[in-house]
Amino acid sequence: MRRAVHATPHRLSLHLLLPCLAVWACTARQEPAQPRRIATWLAAQQDYNETLPGGMQVQAPVAWSDATLRQIAHVSLGGSEVRIKLSNVFGTQPVTFAAIGAARSSGGFAIDLATAQTVMFAGSAALTLGAGEEAWSDPLAWSLADNADVAVSLYVPAETSVASAHILAQQTAFVASGNATGAASLVGAQTTTSSYWLAGIDVTADSRAKVVVIFGDSLTDGAESTIDANHRWPNFLDARLHAQPSPVPVSVVNAGIGGNRWLHDFIGAKGSGRFTRDALEISGVSHVIIFMGINDIGVSFYLPAQAVTAQQMIASIDAAITAAHAQGIQVGVATLTPFAGAFYYTDEGEAKRQAVNAWIRANPAIAVVDFDAAIRDPANPTALPASYDSGDHLHLTDAGYQRLAAAVDLAFLAP
Repeated sequence: MRRAVHATPHRLSLHLLLPCLAVWACTARQEPAQPRRIATWLAAQQDYNETLPGGMQVQAPVAWSDATLRQIAHVSLGGSEVRIKLSNVFGTQPVTFAAIGAARSSGGFAIDLATAQTVMFAGSAALTLGAGEEAWSDPLAWSLADNADVAVSLYVPAETSVASAHILAQQTAFVASGNATGAASLVGAQTTTSSYWLAGIDVTADSRAKVVVIFGDSLTDGAESTIDANHRWPNFLDARLHAQPSPVPVSVVNAGIGGNRWLHDFIGAKGSGRFTRDALEISGVSHVIIFMGINDIGVSFYLPAQAVTAQQMIASIDAAITAAHAQGIQVGVATLTPFAGAFYYTDEGEAKRQAVNAWIRANPAIAVVDFDAAIRDPANPTALPASYDSGDHLHLTDAGYQRLAAAVDLAFLAP
């Protein structure tokens, strides 16, 4: 059972980035570290086969047979007793993995064979997940370093259609013929930048460790950031935290889904529906930072029947805050960033963005993370500056994502 933490809510200044942590490092009570299970990597699952209103499928169907998928996970906090989560939560048919392997990545499709292990589930080297099922592996006796890259290889023997996936992975995965779960390399493999069935990695770590879940949409998922570079803003925040001297380790996990909204199930289960699974139920969660809503505003441009008001968005965010606080979880909420010039920009949408941001800034129950103030163009505050604009006037360059991470006051994580 998680110990409830009752703290006086506080507002974060964008300009007070480091001093509190320096004090915290000197004054935090030193207690014996006891191990506990925490999240170190997360891929929020979505229905790969979802359709738009009217029945048009968003993604081309994908199926494999007699194939190995090798996927790379860049973890946050290291630890021991590594557990791997596989998911068929959106599947309508069983999925069988005849072999599952894990090893430290050596870059690209290569693995360090000295670290390779068979991943077992309830003592078995094979796993069948029924429709809607998820499973955690038995613990692997590893000592995993901070920010390590873990390669997880799944062998699918029979024709298997993908249903549960994370579409915008921003990480190259490899697909090879046959059972290559223990192969040192996968020469000639196909590549994809989505991930399939791989949902999470937990480790056993210091009991004082904090787990920060970043809950959002494509701006959190790292859309338009450099593939394989780990330049999403949660990665940059993780790097900042690991660079600080502190007696309390912190793990940052990314629960973003590109295209996600609060109020409608496209793309991904709606935020109000998935917040429990993808934030509140994450192992060891102590803090949540919420950064989502721009798609609720913009998607109404081409789906008028799904238009929402600023007040409806605010109600969804407020409900998530209330649910997190009920579990003793600290909450930060980020203001919505500019999108003038984006394909779904309207003046009406901009008015909604300003209304939501005004509510966030005035909310005494949360830590305010003012991304809007950090990233907007001083000469045109409704737009992104060129140096942070990926080109679509909505998503960011690597430098823009790094700027978001720099705007988070690390004092939010002080006890």
